[in-house]
Amino acid sequence: MIARAESGSHFSAASMERVFYIKQMLAELSQVARAERADLLAYLLEMAFTEAADLLSGTTPGNSRQINGHKPSSMAMKPTGKI
Repeated sequence: MIARAESGSHFSAASMERVFYIKQMLAELSQVARAERADLLAYLLEMAFTEAADLLSGTTPGNSRQINGHKPSSMAMKPTGKI
């Protein structure tokens, strides 16, 4: 059940297990979103599912990023001030 990283991966077994769990949850949430006809939400969940699958297989472009102790990309999460 635990996915293995390809050789040369710097992901720990615990990290891989957590990403595998996230991937499973994303699949279930995507099904719920589709059933509710929340198409954009389902699409975004499926994109996250694809990213998790890529991380597990080691095929993510720019695969030099680490998930142990490092934050994901520095995406802006706060509003710009004008709401």
